[in-house]
Amino acid sequence: MVEQTATIISNRCETGLYFRLVLHAPAIAPDVQPGQFVHIRIPSLKDALLRRPFSVFDTNRETISILYKVVGKGTVALARMREGEDLSLLGPLGHGFTIPTANAEFPLLVAGGYGMAALYLLAKRSSHKGIVFAGARERNDILCEAEFRALGWDVRVATEDGSYGERGLVTQPLRTELERKAEGRKLFACGPTPMLEAVARLAEEFGVAAEVSLDQHLCCGVGACLTCVVPVKTSDGWEYQRACTEGPVFDAGRILWEAGL
Repeated sequence: MVEQTATIISNRCETGLYFRLVLHAPAIAPDVQPGQFVHIRIPSLKDALLRRPFSVFDTNRETISILYKVVGKGTVALARMREGEDLSLLGPLGHGFTIPTANAEFPLLVAGGYGMAALYLLAKRSSHKGIVFAGARERNDILCEAEFRALGWDVRVATEDGSYGERGLVTQPLRTELERKAEGRKLFACGPTPMLEAVARLAEEFGVAAEVSLDQHLCCGVGACLTCVVPVKTSDGWEYQRACTEGPVFDAGRILWEAGL
């Protein structure tokens, strides 16, 4: 974990309320693993005590890219920042995904909304080209489809309003694929908690391994405040673990979903 002053290379609108932020952060970028996040302090929010957490979309040796949606005071302020301005960055943080290797299971990625942002780096570094199931409320909420296809992945889309792809929840085409009962599958998911729980139930039903990135409030990012705890099964019962340090990626089968998140 490193704290660095990162310079904005670009900060542009992708579609609707979604922006892509590219930062020059050579002290952090080389160490980022898929599923990890960074904490950003936005200079104009001087009254804000806490940083804002963002999943890392992509990285190279000197830069990191972040996809975010303008939804509140923090992201409104972030969207107004321009090339050449600086941000205080803390990262990389958290426990990420297991990268599929040549001998690993065939990967099925499941994303809800801008959960796609946390899965792109995993797809980029995976030795297998698998299937991406992208779900959202409407077409404008489907992100990065072209980028995943450019990597050689099969992208299957579902929208709740039927404006693009299959009508309905993303778990519907996922179930269809799992019903093929092909050997050696593994699920990797990021999105809203109800979707992640549904993915976990499907993984259990079909006997498939699954890792999920939980959408918790990562307030401090370093395990000190204990506001992001998750109930996780243990050999003698269960315990709370911190999503910002032991997660945000967990084995879906270890999470005590019935306790509520």
